[in-house]
Amino acid sequence: MKLEIVMQSKKLPRVREHRGPLTQLWGHPPQWQPSFCVLRGDGRLEWFSHREEYENGDRPLGSTTLTGYTVLTSQCEYLCLLDALCPDSSRDHTQEEPDTLLEMPVSFPLFLQHPFRQHLCFSAATGEAQHAWRLALQGGIRLRGTVLQRSQAPAACAFLDAIRLYRQQHGQFGNDDVTLGSDAEVLTSVLIQELLPALRAQTLPGLRGAGRARAWAWTKLLDAVHAAVLAGATAGLRAFQPEKEELLAALEKTIRPDVDQMLLLRARVASRLKAEVQGPLESCLRGKVDAQLPRITQTLLSTVEAELAAVRTLLTQGMDRLFRLLRGSSSSTQLRKEVYSFGEMPWDPELMQICYREAKRSRGQLGQLAALFGFFGIQSLVFGAQDLAQQLMADAVTTFLQLADQCLTTTLDCDQATQQLEKVRGRVLKKFQSDSSSARRTFIHSWLLCIFLPFVLSQLEPSCKAELLKFEGDVLAVGSPALTIEGIYEDVVRGFLLQRISRELKKALGARNISCILNDCSEEPWDQAEADV
Repeated sequence: MKLEIVMQSKKLPRVREHRGPLTQLWGHPPQWQPSFCVLRGDGRLEWFSHREEYENGDRPLGSTTLTGYTVLTSQCEYLCLLDALCPDSSRDHTQEEPDTLLEMPVSFPLFLQHPFRQHLCFSAATGEAQHAWRLALQGGIRLRGTVLQRSQAPAACAFLDAIRLYRQQHGQFGNDDVTLGSDAEVLTSVLIQELLPALRAQTLPGLRGAGRARAWAWTKLLDAVHAAVLAGATAGLRAFQPEKEELLAALEKTIRPDVDQMLLLRARVASRLKAEVQGPLESCLRGKVDAQLPRITQTLLSTVEAELAAVRTLLTQGMDRLFRLLRGSSSSTQLRKEVYSFGEMPWDPELMQICYREAKRSRGQLGQLAALFGFFGIQSLVFGAQDLAQQLMADAVTTFLQLADQCLTTTLDCDQATQQLEKVRGRVLKKFQSDSSSARRTFIHSWLLCIFLPFVLSQLEPSCKAELLKFEGDVLAVGSPALTIEGIYEDVVRGFLLQRISRELKKALGARNISCILNDCSEEPWDQAEADV
């Protein structure tokens, strides 16, 4: 029986808990007051009046999940954001009385901004504390935001698909960051996004104050609306759970006996649809997609490769540090401490920031290229790349520690132990190279589809949508909700697009794969026998 060389880390997902004193803008009226804040491992932020309240297990003054927030560390940038929230104000900010909300300058600010919730304003005592909190908060925001994207459960994929189809039916084909968060949070964001124009028109004129005070009042109103919609969405999803299970059971009973007939019908309809849509589809691909596909592919590829190279460097440095300690006959206490630090690398925000910033660097260029196709989900894309880096690092670290634990025994002297660890190091790096190459391809493939598929569907909507009526009768005759003409049509379009994406990705990866093979020739060859138990 063989043991897979890569062990999946059981600790993901989580963030490292962070806590400490901050100054916070809170109260009625709001004032800058001391507070003690705690970022939990599940990405929930809590704040207390004093440290003692936290240590005694008292209820926090307030708490929030970090889904959808953005961290700003510039007071000037945040004030400009507030000014833009109510641009219809006729009063000149320079003529207003001093702003009571942010009248005192903040040396080391941490502003948490959310499009549909009240903002949270904090200030750290030092630049080092501000830096540590910023990294911790960004980790919590990413953890909460990608909960559905990380999930491999069919229900999560089906939910995201349902949200996408719902928005397409309302004319919103482009992807954005509305799908960040849990199912209830995503549903809430979609609903508030629809309500927002009417809410602005009905409530903004009646808000008291001017300028930033008025903008602050607007965020408080949005927060109340968000809380009400979220509570309703959560209750609705919970109440729908029994009905959903009944529907799934009924659907399975209808699919199982007729699956062969359904697949044959689907194939026939898909073949006829291809003949109908191929002309306008090819015209759309040649005229609009082909020109930008190579540039976006190369930008994505460069971003992911730089990130994975940073992960490999960190991983190698961590293993080398362990070897130096072992060769130097360090104390067992020091070695245990270093092993623990090595195992915590994937959740060290300071270390992993070296990898994460590679994804941030290209967001501007990616955003400009993808915006041409109505794609505005750059934050989701960046989070996905960072999740990928953390997952690969966690798997490699877990693999190294478990294999090292298997091969090291008390009977080995220092030289023998070092030799064994060198073999483990080579095996882990070689498998990391293989796994990262596979993950890189899968990641780029899926995001290219996210960028281009909604755009192509929107371009074909006027000419091809009416053609679907010809085939609807054949599909309806099956009598199963599992088979729809819209689903077959989208699969046909996806198939044409995937051919383009696969061809371009193969072209882009070809030279790099050859280069990787040449660079790896000097490494010790993989010994499959050593991977067997």
